[in-house]
Amino acid sequence: MTAQISHLGDPATHFWLTRSMARAVGVSFSEAMACGAMSAGDYAQMVTKCRQCPYVQDCQSWLGARHPRGADAPDFCCHSKVLRQLVDVV
Repeated sequence: MTAQISHLGDPATHFWLTRSMARAVGVSFSEAMACGAMSAGDYAQMVTKCRQCPYVQDCQSWLGARHPRGADAPDFCCHSKVLRQLVDVV
């Protein structure tokens, strides 16, 4: 069974969760946009997708734990694949 959420989470919370997850795995969205690897629209879509995620508490717990910089995003993260791709680009 797949977890589902029926509403969008707080935009500010999910902006910071998305940004924090990227930083934790070694991705700078500013650098990714500067080199053309992603657009501002891509970033906005990532935040919106995060707002739909039912794993907010898991994400916050993961981000609060100590991980080496450049660790892979957890499997439950809806951006894990994109972040892995961006790590190779930026």
